[in-house]
Amino acid sequence: MTHSTFPEAFQATIKRRPDAVAIRTVGDATTLTFAQWGEQVREIAAGLAGIGVSRGDKVAIMMTNRPEFYPVDVAAQHLGAASFSMYNTSSPEQIHYCLADSGAKVAIAEEQFVPLIQKAKAGTDLEYVICIDGSPDGTIPLSGLSAFAADDFDFDAAWRAVEPDDVLTLIYTSGTTGDPKGVQLTHASEMAVVEATQSLFQLSHTDRILSFLPTAHIADRWSAMYQLIVAGNQVTTVADRTQFAAALADVRPTILGAVPQVWQKLKAAIEAKLASESGVKALLANWAVATGRAASDARLDGKSVNPILAVQEAVADKLVLSKIRAAIGVDQVSLGLSGAAPISADVLRFFNGIGIPVSDAWGLSETSGLITMSPKGAVRPGTVGKPIDGVTLRIADDGEVLVHGSAIMKGYLNKPEQTAEAIDADGWFHTGDIGELTSEGYLKIVDRKKELIISAGGKNMSPANIESWVKAFSPLIGQAVAIGNDRKYNTALIVLDKDAIASFAPSASLPLEADALSEHDAVQALVSKAIDDANAKLSRVEQIKKFRIVPEYWEPGSDVLTPTMKLRRKPIDKQYSALIESMYAESSTKTAGATK
Repeated sequence: MTHSTFPEAFQATIKRRPDAVAIRTVGDATTLTFAQWGEQVREIAAGLAGIGVSRGDKVAIMMTNRPEFYPVDVAAQHLGAASFSMYNTSSPEQIHYCLADSGAKVAIAEEQFVPLIQKAKAGTDLEYVICIDGSPDGTIPLSGLSAFAADDFDFDAAWRAVEPDDVLTLIYTSGTTGDPKGVQLTHASEMAVVEATQSLFQLSHTDRILSFLPTAHIADRWSAMYQLIVAGNQVTTVADRTQFAAALADVRPTILGAVPQVWQKLKAAIEAKLASESGVKALLANWAVATGRAASDARLDGKSVNPILAVQEAVADKLVLSKIRAAIGVDQVSLGLSGAAPISADVLRFFNGIGIPVSDAWGLSETSGLITMSPKGAVRPGTVGKPIDGVTLRIADDGEVLVHGSAIMKGYLNKPEQTAEAIDADGWFHTGDIGELTSEGYLKIVDRKKELIISAGGKNMSPANIESWVKAFSPLIGQAVAIGNDRKYNTALIVLDKDAIASFAPSASLPLEADALSEHDAVQALVSKAIDDANAKLSRVEQIKKFRIVPEYWEPGSDVLTPTMKLRRKPIDKQYSALIESMYAESSTKTAGATK
């Protein structure tokens, strides 16, 4: 059934599935049925209306992934207000910017974030701070919000007045350069994406999804809330991402979307488990993985699997591969998606080879999230899939990918000039990504238009492609930064992954401190091998000739990484200029083979 707004869809779903558990935490410590969710939405909406929230207003939210987010956000939707989430890693300055730009009069937050908001609100329109898990000074506890409800508040009239063109949410871009922009997504634009993706992979009420990505990112809102509202499935929230592995085992999700770094860590965990086997078990495991990979690669390349290999694959799956999937809690995944950053085709082939159908997907905040993905059973590694229904792609003369259709944002809040630059007079959104379409209609993303490396010899290269290959060959590498603009050869800064190091260091008798690890011979050797393996996949001009390991760990939301793990290249260049220049110093110049 087609719905014009999310309140309309929500009301239909809670009538259809009142007693089903909609939202839960691991181990069922907290559960919320659709009927309970609906009652909380009605109560919170009345309270918000009582303190002045109405259609067109903005409501700020700052909390971890937890069940309270859902009734709070959906209550705002029912008033025709636009909510937006702020990253938990945001500084007071970043919070101030979002509050001032949005004009929000109400912020709803966990107690741990209240001091940040109170520090940041000076000079903004913020009047009320609602605390969901406490009552610090200057706040209204969420449990006490209903006291502000007016006796004559008409809940049904409020949500029925919401129009498809009303702004549903603001997504503040993570800002790799300059201030973030408030992307205005409407009920119509987001509903178009939800309904198109629903028809593509047939999400139903039986599906289970994890919410662990930041709610400030469109990926989590699209996959774990907007889809939930329409399909009536089940979401499990994970507030502490270090508990992701435990959550997988508890939920056994049917749909799993994650950033490339998560998939790379899962791959490392599986490979570590395989490496722990010995004797006959090791031989059997290696045979099974190789057999599954051979059969899967044939399908991924659009070829048929010969009958003998098909039988061998079935045996391999029964004896080994199915047990691997069950051991990490992904045995019921029918759809796996990687997005937000490039992922190595080899990583995708690995997962498909062990029976987990993972594909790369693509979309932007400005396009309401997901725009391309591979049809079921027709994954093409190295591409981000085909356009969903209602979306048209065009490649401009300079290679930029342009998008047209109902999924396009309403514009950037308070930024008419930047909106006009992004959306041309004919309605085409200029993505800033360079890409190309295959003969089958699949989209290949080369890189961001402004981030291409142009060597001293005039060769255009994609740093993202180089970086994804490097990260594919070692779980210890959290980030790789390819450098080579106006240079004779490429180099790389390597950042170690803190979680992977914590698991690996004790068994190898290594220190945990990043500065000590950066010069350690064993770590240098492991990184050097990963770069050599990556170089074997790259053209000669793309290959990395030298590298340096950065003597600290990088955190999301820092000067060098956005909250969604995108590289802030200009700040990186500035902060690590001495380290970069050391790789190009005349006294140590070497242009063949990766050296430290």
